[in-house]
Amino acid sequence: MTGTGRREHDGPAGAASALGKGPDGLDARLVVDRGTFRLDIALTAAPGEVVALLGPNGAGKSTALRALAGLTPLTTGHLRLDGRELDRLPPDSRPVGVVFQDYLLFPHLTALDNVAFGPRCRGATKARARATAAVLLDRMGLADHAGSKPRRLSGGQAQRVALARALATSPRLLLLDEPLAALDARTRLEVRARLRRRLAAFEAVAVLVTHDPLDAMVLADRLVVVEHGRVVQEGTPRDIARHPRTDYIARLVGLNLYTGRAEGHTVRLDGGPTVTTTEDLTGRVFVAFPPGAVTLHSSRPTGSSARNLWHCEVGGMETHGDQIRVDLTGGLPLAADLTTVAAAELGLHPGADVWATVKATQTHAYPV
Repeated sequence: MTGTGRREHDGPAGAASALGKGPDGLDARLVVDRGTFRLDIALTAAPGEVVALLGPNGAGKSTALRALAGLTPLTTGHLRLDGRELDRLPPDSRPVGVVFQDYLLFPHLTALDNVAFGPRCRGATKARARATAAVLLDRMGLADHAGSKPRRLSGGQAQRVALARALATSPRLLLLDEPLAALDARTRLEVRARLRRRLAAFEAVAVLVTHDPLDAMVLADRLVVVEHGRVVQEGTPRDIARHPRTDYIARLVGLNLYTGRAEGHTVRLDGGPTVTTTEDLTGRVFVAFPPGAVTLHSSRPTGSSARNLWHCEVGGMETHGDQIRVDLTGGLPLAADLTTVAAAELGLHPGADVWATVKATQTHAYPV
């Protein structure tokens, strides 16, 4: 394990599995036809790897998770786990654990018996199943709540019970469907940290579905971004954040993103103006820069060191964290982040004329 908690898979078995060529880990081609919608994605993961599926609503994330769990049948494709074909196995025969968004704990059972339910269904004696459940609850810091029913648990405690229940059958594939979505902001912060530690210690494959980029960046080793039922980009969180390839991903990681043709340090954007960059490239490229790199002026600046200057109009404003996010139209559609004081001093309002500048050193260009 590295200093950041990310796992490395440099050994022969891990490397082969990550490529879908080894016997261990997940190797899937998920094709599901549902009326006018078609999911068609390839998904591989090595043991010990956490993969996050990201995408807008309707992209196919939940369909993919249900297909992995056996709750939605494949139209075609394959699903192999540790070299074993799972395609035709019923859900209860698969070595798969699932943590649902609303946890789905049995309301009439205690936390201990909720966790013991899986082992009991797999043939364990009541005593052995409860012993397994007690160990898992203790690891989750919930030993004192073993006798509590779900209605007596906080959101964070219920999430940990659900995770313990999913782990109780020693699954080779752990599926997490928006596991933090039901939590308030303060609880989410604490539970996210706990879940990260649990996933770091998990030795099999974990697949996380989320729409929250922070959950994905913190919890996952690799991100797979799905749009319209297809994989549009995958890589490490750092790679995805650094090189977004669609507008959805750019918005997700908080960047302005454009495409154009580069000639040296100048990029002529598709249907728009030029952008000066520090990279020396030729051909089709993406250009990205954060909203915080944009400086706004009420009149055309003179003597500015910024190489990029555009005349724009304020299209809208909204609070974004502790800043004001300004959406601009005109010379170049873009987003800019300003402090509340700066926005007030500029007298910004929808329809106001402004000049936007960005230094070349704050842009990033990379090949399409």
